[in-house]
Amino acid sequence: MLSYQHAYHAGNFADVLKHVVLVQVLTYLQKKDKPFCYLDTHAGAGRYRLTVGGVQKNKEYLGGIGKLWQRGDLPDAVASYADLIKQLNPRGHLSDYPGSPSIALRLSGNQDRLFLYELHPSEYRQLNDFFMEDKRCKAFHADGLKDSLGLLPPQERRGVILIDPSYEIKNDYQAVAEALKAMYKRFATGCYLLWCPVVERKRTRYLERALHSSGIGNIQLFELGIAPDSVEFGMTACCMFVVNPPYTLLAGMQNALPWLADVLGELGQGHYRIEQLSK
Repeated sequence: MLSYQHAYHAGNFADVLKHVVLVQVLTYLQKKDKPFCYLDTHAGAGRYRLTVGGVQKNKEYLGGIGKLWQRGDLPDAVASYADLIKQLNPRGHLSDYPGSPSIALRLSGNQDRLFLYELHPSEYRQLNDFFMEDKRCKAFHADGLKDSLGLLPPQERRGVILIDPSYEIKNDYQAVAEALKAMYKRFATGCYLLWCPVVERKRTRYLERALHSSGIGNIQLFELGIAPDSVEFGMTACCMFVVNPPYTLLAGMQNALPWLADVLGELGQGHYRIEQLSK
């Protein structure tokens, strides 16, 4: 299925969680003067206009980055993320939101490389047009879960792999678990970021169990919810699974997640969870 387009959801609470984590991880990698590789299995369009098109249909960003934009009491991890968004909106008006590739490019050095996969035809065209002039980037019109495996391990021997599918198909939960195990087998020292929605809790639990029993070491789980689990249509929470996290990530998220749950939660029903799935 190729109906999913991230523009409808750009900047929502799920993007906030995903990108707060991504900024923390990439900032940590920058501290060493050694190149790294960034691999995005579901890159999307790369950047989104918040004032036009599909974004305006639901305006989900108003419940995410929109609630953080003007605040001056942000925890450090959230502030680092918000500062980057502000850099991409230099006029002070929230009109553009970066996809994960744009964030990665912003936090990459001249020697780093970015490999961006996208299967949706129109999303890929936008992605390729946006990044084609930067020699550090290579966009592929391909299935990142399958085709990116050949790039591992990267020549840099340092890398971040973001796995962020749409979960339109129910077996995506099984597919991402199998893909992550295959990637880890080839590149056990890489830092893997796996995003997962909480739409049906049983499917999220399945993914947790699959990763817990995978033999993959050092997995941390960060969950952010804006409402209780529901049988109604729609996402009430989301998770980030982080394999081989920087040692600084846990403390930053312990400070940021309670605050985000309070600020982004609907009617005071925000919640969060932090767990060490494996060591």
